[in-house]
Amino acid sequence: MAQIPTSLQQYDSYSIDPQWARKFTLVWTSVAVASVAVSLPYLYRSVRQGRAFTGTFGVTESWKAEQYVPVEERQPRKPGSSHKFWIAIRRARATFAWTLPGFDVNIGQMLLIAGYFAALVSCILLKSKLATNSNRAGFMAVAQLPVVFLFSSKNSIISFLCPGHGYEKLNFIHRWAGRGLFLAVSIHGGLWITQHLEYDIPIIGEQKETSGVAAFGVLCIIVLTSVLPVRRWFYQAFFVVHTLGYAAFFITVCVHTSYAEPWIFPCLAFYGLDLLFRMIRSRIKDAVLVPVGNQMTLINVHDCDQGWHAGQHVRLRVFFDGRLFESHPLTILNAAAPVSNISSRTLTLGSRAVGDWSRALHAYGQREKDLVLSTAETEKSQDSQTVGVPVQVMIDGPYGGCSIDLGEYESVLLFSGGSGVTFTLGMLDDIVGRVVRFRRKGGERTKRIEFAWCIRSFGCIHWVAPMLLDIATVVSGCPSLDLHVSIFVTCLCDPEAVPLIPNSVVTMERPAAGQLVNDIITPPTGDAVDGLRWVGLGGGLGICASGPSELTREVANAVAKLSLSGSAKEVGDVGLHTETFVL
Repeated sequence: MAQIPTSLQQYDSYSIDPQWARKFTLVWTSVAVASVAVSLPYLYRSVRQGRAFTGTFGVTESWKAEQYVPVEERQPRKPGSSHKFWIAIRRARATFAWTLPGFDVNIGQMLLIAGYFAALVSCILLKSKLATNSNRAGFMAVAQLPVVFLFSSKNSIISFLCPGHGYEKLNFIHRWAGRGLFLAVSIHGGLWITQHLEYDIPIIGEQKETSGVAAFGVLCIIVLTSVLPVRRWFYQAFFVVHTLGYAAFFITVCVHTSYAEPWIFPCLAFYGLDLLFRMIRSRIKDAVLVPVGNQMTLINVHDCDQGWHAGQHVRLRVFFDGRLFESHPLTILNAAAPVSNISSRTLTLGSRAVGDWSRALHAYGQREKDLVLSTAETEKSQDSQTVGVPVQVMIDGPYGGCSIDLGEYESVLLFSGGSGVTFTLGMLDDIVGRVVRFRRKGGERTKRIEFAWCIRSFGCIHWVAPMLLDIATVVSGCPSLDLHVSIFVTCLCDPEAVPLIPNSVVTMERPAAGQLVNDIITPPTGDAVDGLRWVGLGGGLGICASGPSELTREVANAVAKLSLSGSAKEVGDVGLHTETFVL
């Protein structure tokens, strides 16, 4: 039998295009596996130190008092024990942290996004006939659904195997994969509609056409309600539309084509696993609200001694004024009880009154606090600054965490802006407790800590002044550790409101992140500072920055510049972790 020439053969979309969808899946899964492989050394160290998988099953209460190990029984780790290869890897990662002004992703993330879209566009265009058959773009659209759902999950296998890289660090992939999905659907639908208009074929009528238009319309609604202004100012509306929208999209796209079903099942598996772990991690606890000033509310959650560590956050629901359905992420202010230097043995969260929910929470706490203080007995027996309002809360977590181990560096810089102090204060509490008590095998290297905080008014210092005082008091009894606290105030207000914190300096200026980094790596004149030999050279530098995106971007760029400079060899290993408060 004579064979039909290739040029005359009809393009078999339903056998050729799924192959390209599978090739695209192979590419992104290979990159994901490679990323997990690169993180294995850090995972291994975290497992040995007992910090990996902390909080996998939620926050728990300790039923026995854990004893501290005396300092004399352990010796600190020797500096320079990290392999040169991994030092080079971490320096390269710091270099890729460079962020351009006006962008919410750094150079490394840009390269990853560019690679993703290069693979997507290549799979759409190579050996395809889009002008006459736009199915390839449709297959590539549904092939991206697992990516969208995997990196939107708060509990995923990737964040589980990569400590310090929680869903909040990976969510940018979810956003850009969603844009890639919309691009592929737009190509598929746009070319299909163009063909129908060209040949005067009705667009609405048959089930396949009608369901396809419906799926495209639902996706447009999801995209339009996901832009930054909507997420920032109407988050609850965004969340509801997002959740219901994808359910509607799944239904309409499955009615549109049966080829979508194999790509829907992984999404349902990712979402189901996420819901399962959220239920396992959820706890209902008694708590106390403590309004501080006009902007901050501290939430002290009782009976939460373990199952979390500094730098992590929880999603919190506070049962007040009918707002039980609103959940918000809040960073844990302190380290866990066995390590913490803070006198309060609770899980402490801080909520700054800047949004609708946080302002309502602060107003509720202040109103109830005034009612408590209105009684004569309470007014005489309690300090009005520490009076709390009992409430019940639901916590889901913990999530996230710091991607570097501060105990591996002799010098540490903790830099925060505004309410970003909730992250850096917890890290300070943790590293000081570990240094003073040598909580882990081999001890810690850290000898010098610079804690810098940039705020708008002097009154903000009272948010965390008691906690800073507790930590500074503990450090004063440890001659092997040097802690210096620098508070930068950018607004002329009430300087008399500054509380006394040992070894702290309050200045009225906005600091330059680059200058702070240079100061901590530049040895002072002379051989000693306050009886301590200079430890900034050769022992490594760990940096954590938290706060507005402008601040974290400035710190990341300063570290990238340091990694590229000749002084990097003198400093030793440089580690960077940033926490940016954006939606």
